[in-house]
Amino acid sequence: MISKIKEKRINLVLASSSPRRKELLEKMGFSFTLERVDIDEVITSKDPDVAVREIAVHKAEACRSRLRAEDLLITADTLVYASGQFLGKPKNHKEAKEMIQCLSGSIHEVYTGVAICYKGEIHSFAEKTQVEFYELEESDIAYYLTHYAYLDKAGSYGIQDWIGLIGVKRINGSFENVMGLPTSRLYQELRRILEE
Repeated sequence: MISKIKEKRINLVLASSSPRRKELLEKMGFSFTLERVDIDEVITSKDPDVAVREIAVHKAEACRSRLRAEDLLITADTLVYASGQFLGKPKNHKEAKEMIQCLSGSIHEVYTGVAICYKGEIHSFAEKTQVEFYELEESDIAYYLTHYAYLDKAGSYGIQDWIGLIGVKRINGSFENVMGLPTSRLYQELRRILEE
């Protein structure tokens, strides 16, 4: 499929400020340009699957007017859903600590919505991964919040960081989805769109 993108002279554009999404797309073997998108990420649905897709589509709509004919735009949004509530990015240390405490010793879900805009059409999908944490000690939570960046992460944690290494008991679904981009599903969706 990568050769098909080159043959069709498609310019992939990732509209995201997430270093993890950039890293994952690079690991997939794609060449792409980065675009910044700033929108108010307002959650309008109580259904996490719908909520993340709506935000991803809203990001794509915000960028659509800047696209050229050969551009294929990818946007995404990730939310953690725990105890019946959405956990986005924390605003401060206190909120981050409360989020990690909420996740400790329990199972939560990570949803990533992805929107792909190509030839004027927006396609979207959502992916869900279940994550179970061991019971975390307060000292572990304090260590993580002191030594690692958390303000740019849904649910205040990066599964690829120290807290994921010591705290995650098991996951059911895509590891990369928890990082912010469900790579294998994205690849399949891109293949389907380019074959239409």
